[in-house]
Amino acid sequence: MLDFIVVGAAQAGLAMSYYLKQQGHNFLVVDKETEIGASWMNRWDSLTLFTPSEFNNMPGMEFPADKGHYPSKTEVAGYFKKYVQNFDIPVQLETYIQKITRVDDHFLLKSPQGDLKARNVVIATGPFHIPYTPAFSKKISSEVFQIHSNYYKNPDQLQAGPAMVVGAGDSGFQILDEISENDRKTYFSGTTDVKVLPQEIMGKTLWWWFTKSGFLSFSRDTWLGKKISNSRQPVIGTDVKGILARENVTAVGKTKDAENERILTEKEELRDIKNIVWATGYRPNFEWIEGLELAKNGYPEHYRGVSNMEGLYFIGLPWLHTRGSATLGGIKKDAAYLARKIAEKHSVLV
Repeated sequence: MLDFIVVGAAQAGLAMSYYLKQQGHNFLVVDKETEIGASWMNRWDSLTLFTPSEFNNMPGMEFPADKGHYPSKTEVAGYFKKYVQNFDIPVQLETYIQKITRVDDHFLLKSPQGDLKARNVVIATGPFHIPYTPAFSKKISSEVFQIHSNYYKNPDQLQAGPAMVVGAGDSGFQILDEISENDRKTYFSGTTDVKVLPQEIMGKTLWWWFTKSGFLSFSRDTWLGKKISNSRQPVIGTDVKGILARENVTAVGKTKDAENERILTEKEELRDIKNIVWATGYRPNFEWIEGLELAKNGYPEHYRGVSNMEGLYFIGLPWLHTRGSATLGGIKKDAAYLARKIAEKHSVLV
């Protein structure tokens, strides 16, 4: 019987483990992947963070890069591996938790690799659960190659011919930039009315300004926090206007429906598309936690990660407490808060 099991071995789970280790708990981190950092390595090849290295520090260990450097996904994965080694965090890989049930005074975690028991559980699986594509994508001809951004690596995955990128977030515009840079005929589906913020302003990084202004620290329960969380998030560090101005890029508005090779958008009916990249986000999935109370958005009911179920905690959710909760460097504040709540409950020192 363990004191804690942490489900998820990326930044959220590792940051929480740092404090559990400090408190002397008997705990284990489990993850379905085959290696530490896999959740980052599985993303597209050219991915880099839009936060410079000095703002990516997890508790107890600085990110190993020069100030002002924007790390690649490989560097992030390497940081996680060093973090586990440095703090001797107990991690069990290739362990897929299928169901969690409260049984008397503990939790039972069922896995094909064997069941586990713990008095407390921290869910650190992040916000990216089920890749979402619209239902009409199933009506598109099999001759059209379709891939969600979750599985996209690079343009070499695409077949010859025109492509369409669907989605107006950071991922959508970054992938659009990469796919269209070699003159491939490319359609963009989504709103072009997006706010774009540069990575640096007046010689300072955007994250420096965010930190100084307190932008990342407004609670989701405050008026300003609610306004920010309900507004469209800006695209950071990508030249959206420049990409959309390319001769080979055509913005077609929202994709409304499809039938075989016919793709119906707000502005055009397209019949020449050979590839579609769906950068259309994710849907949460917490159905595997028995008896969990969910909010209307599908995320757990909680206050700063403390759920309504005794002994069950969450970390790494979007807007767990602030805008910074979703960032690599911001996770430490949420982890520290949960550590204090756990210390109060278990009468230990942080």
